[in-house]
Amino acid sequence: MNWSDLPGRHSLFWKLACLLVAFCLLMIWLSWSWGRYVEQKNLYLADEARATLRSYAQEAEQAWKTGQHAGVDVWIQEMAGREKTWVGVIGSDLQALSSYPLTAAEAQRLTFLRGADWPVSRHSRGLPWLKIPFPDDPSLGSLVIELPQRFMPGRYRVFWRVITNGVIPGLFTLLLCVGLYRLLVVPLNQLREQANAWRAEQLNVRLCTETTQRKDELGELGRAFDQMSERLQSTVAVQQQLLRDLSHELRTPLSRLRVACDSEQSLGALRERLSREVDAMQRLVEDSLQLAWLDTERAPLPEEQIQVQALWEMLSENACFESGWSPAQLRCDLPADCWVRGHLNTLAQALENILRNAIRHSPPGALVILDGRRDAEYWHLWLDDQGPGVAEEALERMFDPFIRLDGSRPGDGGFGLGLSIARNAVERQGGRLWAQNTAHGLRVHMRLLAA
Repeated sequence: MNWSDLPGRHSLFWKLACLLVAFCLLMIWLSWSWGRYVEQKNLYLADEARATLRSYAQEAEQAWKTGQHAGVDVWIQEMAGREKTWVGVIGSDLQALSSYPLTAAEAQRLTFLRGADWPVSRHSRGLPWLKIPFPDDPSLGSLVIELPQRFMPGRYRVFWRVITNGVIPGLFTLLLCVGLYRLLVVPLNQLREQANAWRAEQLNVRLCTETTQRKDELGELGRAFDQMSERLQSTVAVQQQLLRDLSHELRTPLSRLRVACDSEQSLGALRERLSREVDAMQRLVEDSLQLAWLDTERAPLPEEQIQVQALWEMLSENACFESGWSPAQLRCDLPADCWVRGHLNTLAQALENILRNAIRHSPPGALVILDGRRDAEYWHLWLDDQGPGVAEEALERMFDPFIRLDGSRPGDGGFGLGLSIARNAVERQGGRLWAQNTAHGLRVHMRLLAA
């Protein structure tokens, strides 16, 4: 067996194993210790009975020492009124120390005498005969007595048997069930309640920390449930916000289309106006669908090796054609060995959106520079522009959908989706995107996995 196949030390397997082993050891100890106790109760004379019999032997010894045969006779007569059983006193030669010799039947019973510390069986015929030596001088003689009925052990044998074989194992099995319930069923009930809450569209319900902080499989399952709940809640919130923003943004071009249709412009001007508004609506719909896809699609993108310098050359050429900037204004200071790992089309779209945003907010004749350095397993890239920058409190908000910090109208300078799409695209590839102000403008940082 391979040791790597064993469960981890925090696995639920070890908790169940420890619980069951502890239960088995406890039952073994209980059966041994309790069995001995019950045996003492059912097979051996009680301490009180032994003390009474020793006191009788002490009295018999004193009667023999003080009155010899006559003293023993008097004491036996007194005992006849105290115990309704046969009582005798014998010497070391097994002869009676009283004035009356033993009968043949009594002498025969002397061969079956037992001590007070011996086990007593209730299945034997009649009551057992016991021999209790004199306490002070056992060589003088012994007390022989047919054990009184009230001293017989095992009167509550059925009771103890029910306790031993029924009640106690039942209680310990109940404790085992309680332990298993707390270990397994309680967290499963919590998972069921969370699933029911999802069904009732209560996506803000979370498991208790007692379950999520466990280090076993149920704890991992609980944390996965919470992560799914958070993901569902954020996805639904993003989709709802996207629908609200999209419906709001569509109203403006639709209103302009309605105004254009009702106006008395020439056919050429009207056609140009309609074409411009349709193009704006098409960009809005495409960007919105792209953002929604990036935010909800969780399937891993195929990765490849990407040379950022070559990607920049392609993007800067397109940007120069669209904006009319010269290639010298879009500079790349990255070394040729800057290779990253990711999805080419997605990364190209992210970098293109960042570049367009930099060109849009930089004055004519400005420089846009891409630079970076290797940082362990990542490449830390940054894009500097020479625009006015962004207020510090808006550096994070600028990545939200439909946010236009420059106050432009929808469609004129974009719809505020470019940076949001770029952040989602970078994060989907295991990277990070953020921004900061510099002395010359805005710097957008990208952290991408190195090839």
